[in-house]
Amino acid sequence: MNDDTLAIDPIKEIGSGGDFLMHPHTFKYMRQQSKPELIDRRVRGTWEKAGATTAYERALKKVRYILENHEPEPLPEEVLEKIRSIVTETEKQMGISPQKQQTQR
Repeated sequence: MNDDTLAIDPIKEIGSGGDFLMHPHTFKYMRQQSKPELIDRRVRGTWEKAGATTAYERALKKVRYILENHEPEPLPEEVLEKIRSIVTETEKQMGISPQKQQTQR
């Protein structure tokens, strides 16, 4: 994302209630922004031949795929250290001792 893809200048230029659809910026970026994965835009007959799945069914299939296959990138060590320091400081402020920490986890 940047100022151009966020349409900062066209928004300022067109203003509230203006016609964004006919602006050259919209035509330039519309294909990038509209890549539907769950909306099925096929004609009804083609959709029915392909199984006539609902948006809910397609979303559920995608969620299951992500949960089964996604492997997040590990956080950089400096980020992990910062998180640990925040947790440690918060636990100190809350009066949680190291022994209590071990039994609570």
